[in-house]
Amino acid sequence: MNTTSTITRRDFVGTLFSSGALILGIQWTGGDAVLAPNAAAASEAGAASWQPGMFLGIEPDGTVRIVAHRSEMGTGIRSSLPMVVADELEADWSRVRVEQAIGDEKYGSQNTDGSCSIRDFVVTMRQAGASARWMLEHAAASKWGVPASECRAQFHEVVHSVSGRKLGFGELALLAAKQPVPKKEELRFKPPSEYRYVGKDVPMVDLETICTGKAIFGYDAKVPGMVYASIERSPVFGGEVADYSDTAAKRVRGVLSTAVIPPFKPPHMFQALGGIAVIAENTWAALQGRKQLKVQWKPSDHANFESDAFKKELMLSARQPQKAVRNVGNVEAEFARNPRTLQAEYYTPLLAHAPMEPPAAIADFSNGTVTVWTATQNPQAVQEAVAAAVGIDKKQVVCHVTLLGGGFGRKSKPDYVCEAAILSKQLGKPVKVCWTREDDIQFDYYHAAAAMHLKGALDDSGRPTAWLQRSVFPTIGSTFNSEARHGEEFEMGMGWTDLPFDIPNHRAENGPARNHVRIGWMRAVANVYHAFAIHSFVDELAHAAKRDSVQYLLEVLGKDRHVLPQPEGMKHWNNGKSPDDYPIDIARLRRVIELVAEKSEWSKHRSGNGRGWGIAAHRSFLTYVAAVVEVNVDKSGRLTIPRVDMAIDAGEIINPDRVRAQFEGAVVFGTSIALMGEITAANGKILQSNFHNYPVARFRESPRETRIHIVSSTALPAGVGEPGVPPMAPAICNAIFAATGKRIRELPLKRHKLV
Repeated sequence: MNTTSTITRRDFVGTLFSSGALILGIQWTGGDAVLAPNAAAASEAGAASWQPGMFLGIEPDGTVRIVAHRSEMGTGIRSSLPMVVADELEADWSRVRVEQAIGDEKYGSQNTDGSCSIRDFVVTMRQAGASARWMLEHAAASKWGVPASECRAQFHEVVHSVSGRKLGFGELALLAAKQPVPKKEELRFKPPSEYRYVGKDVPMVDLETICTGKAIFGYDAKVPGMVYASIERSPVFGGEVADYSDTAAKRVRGVLSTAVIPPFKPPHMFQALGGIAVIAENTWAALQGRKQLKVQWKPSDHANFESDAFKKELMLSARQPQKAVRNVGNVEAEFARNPRTLQAEYYTPLLAHAPMEPPAAIADFSNGTVTVWTATQNPQAVQEAVAAAVGIDKKQVVCHVTLLGGGFGRKSKPDYVCEAAILSKQLGKPVKVCWTREDDIQFDYYHAAAAMHLKGALDDSGRPTAWLQRSVFPTIGSTFNSEARHGEEFEMGMGWTDLPFDIPNHRAENGPARNHVRIGWMRAVANVYHAFAIHSFVDELAHAAKRDSVQYLLEVLGKDRHVLPQPEGMKHWNNGKSPDDYPIDIARLRRVIELVAEKSEWSKHRSGNGRGWGIAAHRSFLTYVAAVVEVNVDKSGRLTIPRVDMAIDAGEIINPDRVRAQFEGAVVFGTSIALMGEITAANGKILQSNFHNYPVARFRESPRETRIHIVSSTALPAGVGEPGVPPMAPAICNAIFAATGKRIRELPLKRHKLV
């Protein structure tokens, strides 16, 4: 539900706007994600100003301030959403200032996760910009005594089309603030042909400060009087402190004290893990003091967790019949009728997020209120988790959002902020918790390990007449329910129940698995392992049928149509969107396959003798992506990737530069997963600790050339942050098979000899 209200100067708090500003707001009261704008008159004198639930304001000097309610971690969302507002407003982008919102439910969802910012808020932003433009035009009409139909906003001014008179936005701000709020049906939206910014390459608003080192990230934040904390945590998930000695730690110069953080109570959700914190005058002293701690840990029931044994357990489960999550036709009857079958098993290991900036947070508990400064993808989750951690109402938690040095889903889980809040309450002063790279790798919310079993029956032409797929992995649901064992509906809808192929008999299954570490969403989530299995297997079927991989893939897709899966009792399989608005459109998937084949010159290549090309195509986050990867494998087995071509259809594109950057980054991210991504455990302890044993792709491993091909589309906007990741691993492995004849069914590639 969305409501409209007028707010006076006496209601204002904060220091964002000056007296005389036109403030156009959104009042969020739950329900629809498409919100309606409000007017807020700021005409009264007074020292106080306001930071309401709003998106934009126009100052008397003509400055346009747009509030970014999403978090910036390199995606450019602090630029792209304001671009939509500025375009509809007809504002001069050089006179636009973007302000970061604090965490507050009045903004609607602030969870910058799931590649949903543009698709969920682009309509709202257009309404806000068009509403402000309507009010400015009507203000000018009132001042001139002319019909509003003769007034048009043009590049930060309103022009009277008959006389040529002009008034700047600043001159009209006060009068515009007194205009009635336009109804939705009164709004006039610009056609794409009139866009100034949308669809154009516009630099990020933070670009200069980031490049010059002036930008403030979570690790840069400081407040007066704060102390620093480094925390020793149980190396085994669920372990608790049995005994400890801090005598040697307190002798370290700069160490002030130590403090105990209580262990979490299941389910762990976003709670602090617990442990011993070393409090110091600076980060270095806290780290050195932590090294001198002597801690004995009570064992948990995860102390026997061994990654190799766990892999065998998952693979064994994947070979057994499991719970059906989608069933079309009669797979078993077709397998019994048709003996020409092919089976394969695939495995992907645990993965860590490993953003360049490890988690960090400052918390100041004072008079029953907690003020936080942190790099977070979800400031509202910070409010909820911190409130629960220190026993206050979430409205008493103020979360200031800094820039993020990467996130990939890790920083939407605010356990590290809870640590800072707990310590601040104990110590009575601001505390900055600094995670090290080792902390980040060893205490992550890991991307699940997964085992998958696939079986297909082929007709005389090599087309599949039956397809069985079975996956087993510890679910993200275990974060919120300690007893959860099967995949959640949204995980099943990520490349599993939404198989787009035209196969008369199809059965998808999912088996139970227990978590032994914290499991969380990572960039592209379950699409990563599901796409690896699905698109590796279809390539295996193509080669078994002695067919070209691209032509076979297009044939298996079948005729152009909208696919509406009927998962067994599942509703949340389509990223929260109605399939009426975002159907699985085979024509769009076909188009990106054909485009990437054309741009990569697929038909001209001949694989073999260490050189090969592989293809994979996947729909995720409502976006269609196809990738062709070229690989070289020399006589020593060294792999290089000369080129990647990726075609995408993400619907309407707001900022092409940011879209290309996101997909270029996804190519490197997906390459890292395929080549070297692996977290292992022994005796319950994670064995990796830094980039020396959990490497990411450097220049020498990354593709030498990446070409992103964007389909021009008028379809509704979809996600771009994550959908470039899933096709990479299967495309690389399919290319390796084409080059060497060696089929890779288990990641990472570093475990395999390629010659």
